[in-house]
Amino acid sequence: MQTCKKCVLNERFIGIRFDEEGVCNFCRSAKNPDQQRSIRGKYEAKFQKLIEQNKGKGSYDCLVAYSGGKDSTYTLHLLQERYDLRLLAYSFDNWFQSDRARCNIRAVLSNINVDHLTVMPSFEGMKKIVLASMSGDLYPAKAMARASSICTSCISLIRFIGFRLTIEQEIPFLIFGMSPGQAPMATAVVKTNPRMIRTMQEALLRPLSDLLGDIIKPFFLEQRHFDKVEHFPYSINPLAFADYDEDVIYKTADKYGWKKPDDTDANSTNCLLNALANQVHLDQFGVNPYAYEIAELVRTGCMTREEGLARLAEPFPAEQIAAVKNKLGID
Repeated sequence: MQTCKKCVLNERFIGIRFDEEGVCNFCRSAKNPDQQRSIRGKYEAKFQKLIEQNKGKGSYDCLVAYSGGKDSTYTLHLLQERYDLRLLAYSFDNWFQSDRARCNIRAVLSNINVDHLTVMPSFEGMKKIVLASMSGDLYPAKAMARASSICTSCISLIRFIGFRLTIEQEIPFLIFGMSPGQAPMATAVVKTNPRMIRTMQEALLRPLSDLLGDIIKPFFLEQRHFDKVEHFPYSINPLAFADYDEDVIYKTADKYGWKKPDDTDANSTNCLLNALANQVHLDQFGVNPYAYEIAELVRTGCMTREEGLARLAEPFPAEQIAAVKNKLGID
Protein backbone atom coordinates (compact mmCIF):
# COMPACT_ATOMS: atom_id res chain seq x y z
CA MET A 1 0.00 0.00 0.00
CA GLN A 2 1.41 3.38 -0.98
CA THR A 3 2.08 5.81 1.87
CA CYS A 4 3.22 9.40 1.50
CA LYS A 5 7.00 9.81 1.77
CA LYS A 6 6.65 12.88 3.99
CA CYS A 7 3.61 12.23 6.21
CA VAL A 8 1.60 9.14 7.22
CA LEU A 9 -1.38 9.20 4.86
CA ASN A 10 -1.85 6.18 2.62
CA GLU A 11 -3.70 5.59 -0.64
CA ARG A 12 -7.00 4.82 1.11
CA PHE A 13 -7.34 8.36 2.48
CA ILE A 14 -10.18 10.35 0.90
CA GLY A 15 -9.01 12.69 -1.85
CA ILE A 16 -5.33 11.76 -1.71
CA ARG A 17 -3.04 11.96 -4.74
CA PHE A 18 0.67 11.22 -5.04
CA ASP A 19 3.20 12.90 -7.29
CA GLU A 20 6.10 11.19 -9.06
CA GLU A 21 8.20 11.48 -5.88
CA GLY A 22 5.58 9.73 -3.76
CA VAL A 23 4.57 12.88 -1.86
CA CYS A 24 0.86 13.48 -1.28
CA ASN A 25 -1.12 16.56 -2.36
CA PHE A 26 -1.73 17.53 1.28
CA CYS A 27 2.01 17.82 1.94
CA ARG A 28 2.60 19.67 -1.34
CA SER A 29 0.05 22.34 -0.40
CA ALA A 30 1.22 22.74 3.22
CA LYS A 31 2.94 25.92 4.40
CA ASN A 32 6.65 25.78 5.12
CA PRO A 33 7.86 26.17 8.76
CA ASP A 34 8.62 29.90 8.42
CA GLN A 35 5.18 30.57 6.96
CA GLN A 36 3.56 28.52 9.75
CA ARG A 37 5.38 30.50 12.45
CA SER A 38 4.36 33.78 10.86
CA ILE A 39 0.71 32.75 10.63
CA ARG A 40 0.68 31.47 14.22
CA GLY A 41 2.10 34.79 15.39
CA LYS A 42 -0.63 36.73 13.60
CA TYR A 43 -3.40 34.64 15.15
CA GLU A 44 -1.94 34.95 18.64
CA ALA A 45 -1.67 38.74 18.20
CA LYS A 46 -5.30 38.79 17.10
CA PHE A 47 -6.33 36.83 20.20
CA GLN A 48 -4.33 39.17 22.44
CA LYS A 49 -6.12 42.17 20.96
CA LEU A 50 -9.52 40.53 21.48
CA ILE A 51 -8.60 39.83 25.11
CA GLU A 52 -7.83 43.53 25.63
CA GLN A 53 -11.24 44.41 24.19
CA ASN A 54 -13.29 41.80 26.09
CA LYS A 55 -11.54 40.86 29.33
CA GLY A 56 -13.45 41.52 32.55
CA LYS A 57 -16.76 42.42 30.95
CA GLY A 58 -18.67 39.53 32.56
CA SER A 59 -18.44 36.91 35.26
CA TYR A 60 -16.13 34.81 33.06
CA ASP A 61 -13.83 35.64 30.17
CA CYS A 62 -13.84 32.14 28.67
CA LEU A 63 -15.85 28.96 28.62
CA VAL A 64 -13.42 26.06 28.13
CA ALA A 65 -14.32 22.57 26.93
CA TYR A 66 -12.45 20.34 29.40
CA SER A 67 -12.23 16.62 28.68
CA GLY A 68 -9.63 15.82 31.31
CA GLY A 69 -7.17 14.93 28.55
CA LYS A 70 -3.65 16.27 28.25
CA ASP A 71 -4.42 18.90 25.58
CA SER A 72 -7.39 20.47 27.33
CA THR A 73 -5.46 20.44 30.64
CA TYR A 74 -2.61 22.30 28.95
CA THR A 75 -5.15 24.71 27.44
CA LEU A 76 -6.44 25.62 30.92
CA HIS A 77 -2.85 26.27 31.95
CA LEU A 78 -2.17 28.53 28.95
CA LEU A 79 -5.32 30.58 29.41
CA GLN A 80 -4.54 31.24 33.06
CA GLU A 81 -0.78 31.56 33.06
CA ARG A 82 -0.13 33.23 29.70
CA TYR A 83 -3.33 35.24 29.24
CA ASP A 84 -4.57 35.71 32.85
CA LEU A 85 -8.22 34.96 32.01
CA ARG A 86 -11.10 34.05 34.31
CA LEU A 87 -12.33 30.61 33.26
CA LEU A 88 -15.40 28.44 33.49
CA ALA A 89 -14.65 24.87 32.38
CA TYR A 90 -17.27 22.36 31.32
CA SER A 91 -16.96 18.61 30.80
CA PHE A 92 -19.18 16.31 28.78
CA ASP A 93 -19.54 12.93 30.49
CA ASN A 94 -20.64 10.51 27.78
CA TRP A 95 -20.71 7.56 30.23
CA PHE A 96 -17.42 6.33 28.77
CA GLN A 97 -14.92 8.53 30.58
CA SER A 98 -12.02 6.44 31.80
CA ASP A 99 -11.53 6.14 35.55
CA ARG A 100 -8.15 7.82 35.19
CA ALA A 101 -9.75 10.74 33.31
CA ARG A 102 -12.24 11.29 36.15
CA CYS A 103 -9.40 11.29 38.66
CA ASN A 104 -7.41 13.66 36.47
CA ILE A 105 -10.29 16.12 36.22
CA ARG A 106 -10.64 16.27 40.01
CA ALA A 107 -6.88 16.45 40.55
CA VAL A 108 -6.38 19.28 38.07
CA LEU A 109 -9.38 21.25 39.30
CA SER A 110 -8.10 20.98 42.87
CA ASN A 111 -4.83 22.59 41.77
CA ILE A 112 -6.07 25.32 39.45
CA ASN A 113 -8.43 28.22 40.13
CA VAL A 114 -11.18 27.29 37.65
CA ASP A 115 -14.92 26.94 38.16
CA HIS A 116 -16.37 23.81 36.56
CA LEU A 117 -19.58 22.12 35.56
CA THR A 118 -20.41 18.73 34.06
CA VAL A 119 -23.06 17.95 31.45
CA MET A 120 -24.20 14.34 31.41
CA PRO A 121 -26.97 13.01 29.16
CA SER A 122 -29.06 10.02 30.18
CA PHE A 123 -27.35 6.70 29.51
CA GLU A 124 -30.18 5.52 27.25
CA GLY A 125 -29.99 8.74 25.24
CA MET A 126 -26.22 8.51 24.87
CA LYS A 127 -26.45 4.84 23.97
CA LYS A 128 -28.87 5.64 21.14
CA ILE A 129 -26.56 8.38 19.86
CA VAL A 130 -23.55 6.03 19.84
CA LEU A 131 -25.42 3.19 18.12
CA ALA A 132 -26.83 5.56 15.49
CA SER A 133 -23.34 6.95 14.92
CA MET A 134 -21.93 3.52 14.05
CA SER A 135 -23.51 3.88 10.63
CA GLY A 136 -20.97 4.69 7.95
CA ASP A 137 -23.23 7.10 6.11
CA LEU A 138 -24.62 9.28 8.92
CA TYR A 139 -22.34 12.19 7.97
CA PRO A 140 -20.79 13.33 4.66
CA ALA A 141 -17.67 11.46 3.60
CA LYS A 142 -15.60 14.67 3.85
CA ALA A 143 -16.40 14.92 7.56
CA MET A 144 -15.15 11.37 8.06
CA ALA A 145 -11.67 12.36 6.87
CA ARG A 146 -10.97 14.06 10.22
CA ALA A 147 -12.77 11.91 12.80
CA SER A 148 -14.85 8.79 13.24
CA SER A 149 -18.62 9.05 13.06
CA ILE A 150 -18.94 8.30 16.78
CA CYS A 151 -16.42 11.00 17.71
CA THR A 152 -18.10 13.45 15.34
CA SER A 153 -21.38 12.99 17.24
CA CYS A 154 -19.73 13.48 20.65
CA ILE A 155 -17.71 16.48 19.50
CA SER A 156 -20.84 18.03 18.00
CA LEU A 157 -22.69 17.74 21.30
CA ILE A 158 -19.73 19.22 23.17
CA ARG A 159 -19.43 22.09 20.71
CA PHE A 160 -23.09 23.08 20.71
CA ILE A 161 -23.44 22.72 24.47
CA GLY A 162 -20.61 25.25 24.56
CA PHE A 163 -22.42 27.63 22.24
CA ARG A 164 -25.57 27.39 24.35
CA LEU A 165 -23.68 28.14 27.55
CA THR A 166 -21.62 31.04 26.17
CA ILE A 167 -24.72 32.73 24.73
CA GLU A 168 -26.80 32.19 27.89
CA GLN A 169 -23.99 33.34 30.19
CA GLU A 170 -22.79 36.11 27.84
CA ILE A 171 -19.20 34.79 27.81
CA PRO A 172 -17.12 36.27 24.96
CA PHE A 173 -14.79 33.32 24.24
CA LEU A 174 -15.54 29.62 23.69
CA ILE A 175 -12.27 27.69 23.93
CA PHE A 176 -11.42 24.23 22.61
CA GLY A 177 -8.20 22.37 23.41
CA MET A 178 -7.70 20.82 20.00
CA SER A 179 -4.26 19.95 18.70
CA PRO A 180 -2.89 21.60 15.53
CA GLY A 181 -3.80 18.40 13.72
CA GLN A 182 -7.43 18.54 14.85
CA ALA A 183 -7.98 22.27 14.37
CA PRO A 184 -6.87 23.86 11.07
CA MET A 185 -5.23 27.26 11.47
CA ALA A 186 -8.27 28.90 9.88
CA THR A 187 -10.30 27.86 12.96
CA ALA A 188 -7.84 29.36 15.45
CA VAL A 189 -9.81 32.58 15.97
CA VAL A 190 -13.32 32.82 14.54
CA LYS A 191 -16.11 35.28 15.34
CA THR A 192 -19.29 33.24 15.20
CA ASN A 193 -22.70 34.52 14.18
CA PRO A 194 -26.23 33.07 14.05
CA ARG A 195 -26.15 32.28 10.34
CA MET A 196 -22.83 30.41 10.58
CA ILE A 197 -23.83 28.39 13.63
CA ARG A 198 -27.30 27.62 12.29
CA THR A 199 -25.73 26.19 9.12
CA MET A 200 -23.29 24.09 11.15
CA GLN A 201 -26.05 22.91 13.44
CA GLU A 202 -28.39 21.89 10.64
CA ALA A 203 -25.71 19.71 9.07
CA LEU A 204 -25.33 17.79 12.34
CA LEU A 205 -28.73 18.04 13.96
CA ARG A 206 -30.78 16.85 11.00
CA PRO A 207 -29.18 13.38 10.57
CA LEU A 208 -29.26 12.76 14.32
CA SER A 209 -32.80 14.02 14.86
CA ASP A 210 -34.06 12.00 11.86
CA LEU A 211 -32.86 8.87 13.66
CA LEU A 212 -33.35 9.80 17.30
CA GLY A 213 -36.12 12.38 17.49
CA ASP A 214 -36.17 14.99 20.23
CA ILE A 215 -33.70 13.39 22.65
CA ILE A 216 -30.77 15.35 21.18
CA LYS A 217 -32.47 18.75 20.95
CA PRO A 218 -31.55 19.91 24.49
CA PHE A 219 -27.89 19.88 23.43
CA PHE A 220 -28.34 22.20 20.47
CA LEU A 221 -29.32 25.85 20.05
CA GLU A 222 -32.95 26.98 20.05
CA GLN A 223 -34.43 30.06 18.42
CA ARG A 224 -34.04 32.02 21.66
CA HIS A 225 -30.28 31.57 21.35
CA PHE A 226 -30.19 32.65 17.71
CA ASP A 227 -32.09 35.81 18.67
CA LYS A 228 -29.19 36.94 20.90
CA VAL A 229 -27.01 38.05 18.02
CA GLU A 230 -24.76 40.28 20.12
CA HIS A 231 -23.78 37.41 22.45
CA PHE A 232 -22.41 34.94 19.90
CA PRO A 233 -18.85 34.17 21.05
CA TYR A 234 -15.46 34.01 19.44
CA SER A 235 -14.46 30.37 18.91
CA ILE A 236 -10.79 29.95 19.85
CA ASN A 237 -8.37 27.04 19.41
CA PRO A 238 -5.24 28.26 21.27
CA LEU A 239 -3.17 25.16 20.51
CA ALA A 240 -3.41 25.98 16.81
CA PHE A 241 -1.17 29.03 17.33
CA ALA A 242 0.66 28.13 20.56
CA ASP A 243 3.83 26.06 20.40
CA TYR A 244 2.69 22.42 20.53
CA ASP A 245 5.14 20.02 22.12
CA GLU A 246 3.77 16.81 23.66
CA ASP A 247 6.69 16.49 26.09
CA VAL A 248 6.04 20.00 27.41
CA ILE A 249 2.31 19.33 27.56
CA TYR A 250 2.77 16.14 29.60
CA LYS A 251 5.22 17.82 31.99
CA THR A 252 2.93 20.82 32.46
CA ALA A 253 -0.14 18.65 33.08
CA ASP A 254 1.83 16.64 35.63
CA LYS A 255 2.34 19.81 37.70
CA TYR A 256 -1.41 19.93 38.27
CA GLY A 257 -1.62 16.32 39.46
CA TRP A 258 -2.54 14.90 36.04
CA LYS A 259 -1.38 11.36 35.33
CA LYS A 260 -1.10 9.67 31.95
CA PRO A 261 -3.91 7.10 31.66
CA ASP A 262 -3.20 3.41 31.30
CA ASP A 263 -6.86 2.58 30.65
CA THR A 264 -7.34 4.20 27.21
CA ASP A 265 -6.08 3.53 23.69
CA ALA A 266 -2.97 5.18 22.24
CA ASN A 267 -4.86 8.11 20.71
CA SER A 268 -6.92 9.17 23.71
CA THR A 269 -6.15 10.29 27.24
CA ASN A 270 -9.72 10.34 28.49
CA CYS A 271 -12.29 8.23 26.55
CA LEU A 272 -12.97 4.48 26.62
CA LEU A 273 -15.30 4.76 23.63
CA ASN A 274 -12.48 5.91 21.39
CA ALA A 275 -11.07 2.45 20.65
CA LEU A 276 -14.42 1.15 19.40
CA ALA A 277 -14.94 4.33 17.36
CA ASN A 278 -11.54 3.82 15.74
CA GLN A 279 -12.19 0.15 14.97
CA VAL A 280 -15.59 0.86 13.41
CA HIS A 281 -14.11 3.64 11.28
CA LEU A 282 -11.19 1.45 10.17
CA ASP A 283 -13.57 -1.36 9.22
CA GLN A 284 -15.78 1.00 7.22
CA PHE A 285 -13.21 3.21 5.49
CA GLY A 286 -9.92 1.30 5.70
CA VAL A 287 -8.18 4.25 7.42
CA ASN A 288 -7.39 5.05 11.04
CA PRO A 289 -9.50 8.15 11.88
CA TYR A 290 -6.45 9.72 13.55
CA ALA A 291 -4.42 9.60 10.32
CA TYR A 292 -5.28 13.15 9.28
CA GLU A 293 -4.47 14.63 12.71
CA ILE A 294 -1.18 12.76 12.97
CA ALA A 295 -0.23 13.72 9.40
CA GLU A 296 -0.75 17.39 10.32
CA LEU A 297 1.36 17.01 13.46
CA VAL A 298 4.13 15.52 11.30
CA ARG A 299 3.90 18.39 8.77
CA THR A 300 4.07 21.04 11.49
CA GLY A 301 7.08 19.39 13.13
CA CYS A 302 5.24 18.40 16.30
CA MET A 303 5.95 14.72 15.64
CA THR A 304 8.36 12.78 13.44
CA ARG A 305 7.03 10.65 10.60
CA GLU A 306 8.38 7.55 12.35
CA GLU A 307 6.53 8.47 15.56
CA GLY A 308 3.35 9.06 13.58
CA LEU A 309 3.53 5.73 11.77
CA ALA A 310 4.21 3.96 15.06
CA ARG A 311 1.21 5.65 16.70
CA LEU A 312 -1.07 4.55 13.86
CA ALA A 313 0.31 1.00 13.97
CA GLU A 314 -0.58 0.46 17.62
CA PRO A 315 -3.41 -2.07 17.93
CA PHE A 316 -6.75 -1.06 19.36
CA PRO A 317 -7.22 -2.69 22.81
CA ALA A 318 -9.52 -5.67 22.23
CA GLU A 319 -10.60 -6.00 25.89
CA GLN A 320 -11.59 -2.34 26.01
CA ILE A 321 -13.62 -2.66 22.80
CA ALA A 322 -15.36 -5.78 24.15
CA ALA A 323 -16.22 -4.05 27.42
CA VAL A 324 -17.72 -1.04 25.60
CA LYS A 325 -19.71 -3.30 23.28
CA ASN A 326 -21.07 -5.14 26.29
CA LYS A 327 -22.07 -1.85 27.91
CA LEU A 328 -23.86 -0.84 24.70
CA GLY A 329 -25.55 -4.23 24.43
CA ILE A 330 -24.13 -5.14 21.01
CA ASP A 331 -22.23 -8.13 19.62
